[in-house]
Amino acid sequence: MDHEVAALRRLIEDARRVVAFTGAGISTGSGIPDFRSPGGVWTRQAPIYFDAFLTSEDARRETWRRRFEMDPVLRAARPNRGHVAVAALVAAGKVSSVITQNIDGLHQAAGVPVGRVIELHGNTTYATCLDCAARYEIDHLHARFVATGATPRCDACDGLVKTATVSFGQAMPPAAMVRAEEAVLEADLCLVIGSSLVVYPAAGFPRLAKENGARLAIVNRDETDLDPLADLVLHRDIGETLGAAVGVQ
Repeated sequence: MDHEVAALRRLIEDARRVVAFTGAGISTGSGIPDFRSPGGVWTRQAPIYFDAFLTSEDARRETWRRRFEMDPVLRAARPNRGHVAVAALVAAGKVSSVITQNIDGLHQAAGVPVGRVIELHGNTTYATCLDCAARYEIDHLHARFVATGATPRCDACDGLVKTATVSFGQAMPPAAMVRAEEAVLEADLCLVIGSSLVVYPAAGFPRLAKENGARLAIVNRDETDLDPLADLVLHRDIGETLGAAVGVQ
């Protein structure tokens, strides 16, 4: 074990209550494309804003076309060593909550209980009606889309159906935001994993943890704006680094 990994392990071992804050970088090793980094999704296609989804059938059709196009990638994705390491820390009682910017459900697939994952940007593995919150599975919606070409509407109330994600211009989920704030204020170590820390308000939580007296460790491929404030910064492969620090394969 090299000295950087050993330092990360010591921080985790010394902490009483760790909160993990994860971003796209933890899932790229599972084949999920990054959105914001050079070469990421948003460098190839502009995001569709929530207002456009609400007001334009063309925007809704393009939103769903993109989602269905991504379906093979999402279905093939499996938790990698980084996800497994986080799940092991949760199972050991070391990590109290996993606050994630990701929408892929891979933390849950790795074994983190649903109630311990705080999804700030929602989840793309299912959809909901924007009016009555009825849940819909992606397979069902895809079959209907292929058969009719029409964008999904709710069977119960005819409301617009959208993946259970937070789009650009859409309000953040209040309950998740409250839970995340409570989690970071109770933590004595905030472990940032694979986040560029540029998407606010979500990226404000690690800063809040540090300002509240918690230690801050960042494991990310690239530099972040919070690197100067962190107690430990590792610009390394996430799965390999976390796996070694936690002791999982």
